[in-house]
Amino acid sequence: MAGGKQIFVHIKAFSNRNRRPVVGQIVTYALSSDKQGRPRAINATRTGDRPPEKVKRNSGLLSIVVAVIFLILVGIAVLFARIPFHILALYIAASLLTFIMYALDKSAARSGEWRTQESTLHVLSLVGGWPGALIAQQRLRHKSKKQSFRSVFWVTVLLNCGVFAWLFTSTGAATLHSLIGIMM
Repeated sequence: MAGGKQIFVHIKAFSNRNRRPVVGQIVTYALSSDKQGRPRAINATRTGDRPPEKVKRNSGLLSIVVAVIFLILVGIAVLFARIPFHILALYIAASLLTFIMYALDKSAARSGEWRTQESTLHVLSLVGGWPGALIAQQRLRHKSKKQSFRSVFWVTVLLNCGVFAWLFTSTGAATLHSLIGIMM
């Protein structure tokens, strides 16, 4: 640096973290600031490094289509009297509630406030809110990267779909009708 202002650059600012910069090496970067307003470098590259290739973002359209198709299938099952309307109402209400919980958690994450427990989000998915969770993950870009969360999420989806399929068996239908009879 030739007498200019010092700028902090974290190793994570470099696209190629395998090579560390050396003293006196020319580095290009974009100027930003940290939470305290101090200047810092982002998107840094060393001389001779190629700029990072733009990663194509998955639009998430497939996930949203899967969620919508599932809800349509539940609606069709209701129309053909294979399952009671209560099940469709449960999926829609749980999906809306789950989407709202994801939105609130995303907002809390951005503002550094108290977060919704991951187990709460998983329980909501398990009871039928997974279509709303899937849509929220894609539209809000929330809880869409953390692999451990996503693995448990997909287990809840499979369990929920398994129970839904079981409702079409004679045992499942009888159990569901007896449960609805108890609640009414």
